[in-house]
Formats: sequence, C-alpha cells, structure tokens
Amino acid sequence: MYSREESKKIRQEFWINFGKNYPRKWILYHTKIKDFALKFTFTRKTAEVSIDLESTDEIMRLYYFEKLESLKSILKEEFLPGAVFAEEYQLESGKIISRVYVSKSDVNIHNKKDWPEVQEWLAEKMNTLEMFFLEYRDFIEQ
Repeated sequence: MYSREESKKIRQEFWINFGKNYPRKWILYHTKIKDFALKFTFTRKTAEVSIDLESTDEIMRLYYFEKLESLKSILKEEFLPGAVFAEEYQLESGKIISRVYVSKSDVNIHNKKDWPEVQEWLAEKMNTLEMFFLEYRDFIEQ
C-alpha cells in the first residue's frame, strides 16, 4: 500500500513517462465545445480513454450525449468496437457526468510492468477517438 504522496508521485512519473514516449499534442480539452473533453484515465484497476461531458447544465450534457448516441453504430463499427455509452457516470468525486469510453481492466498504475502496455493502448485508443471526433465534430457541435 502506498501513501497518498507516494501514489501521487507514481502517477506523475507515469504521465511524464507517457509524454516522453508519445510526444504529440493531444486534443483533450481543446475540443472547442464547452464541457466536452477527450480524456485519459489510469488508476489502480483500469485504464480508460473517454469523451467526458461535464456540463452542470443537464440539458446541454444530455444534448451532446444524444448526439454521440446517434453516432453510436459508426463509433463502434468503424472506430472503437468496445465503446461503452454511460448517460450517467459517477466520478470518484461523486460528480455525475456522461461518458463514452473504452477501458482496459486488470492493469495498475502502481505496477510499472503494466506501463508499456498501457501507454501503447492509451495512445492507440486516443488516436482513434480523436479521428472519430475530428470527423464528426461539426455534427456534434450543431
């Protein structure tokens, strides 16, 4: 078991290492759509690549989620076959968001042996998610 400070240091080390191994500018928060972000997540249980809809305006959050749902078959058939659509996804903080994501289970950010595999997986899935987003951004924004 790691202390909070040790865990924080390991997480920082992972993301610094990831940035060195995959040195490119990811879209992430730069979608130009308010409260619409592409995210990387890696914890002690899973790794995820996701589209997060975090608007406090529930109507807007659900509006964008419905837009994504209308593209569900395209996303799953052409980009990310394992994509999960969660209209209500609870973050560790307790906040409810909408999330479309793919996940890799049985990996642990504290286990450095998992890092190369997870980094490659994160980069591959985010690249694919970015391609989807860039192709359908105009439709999503409307």
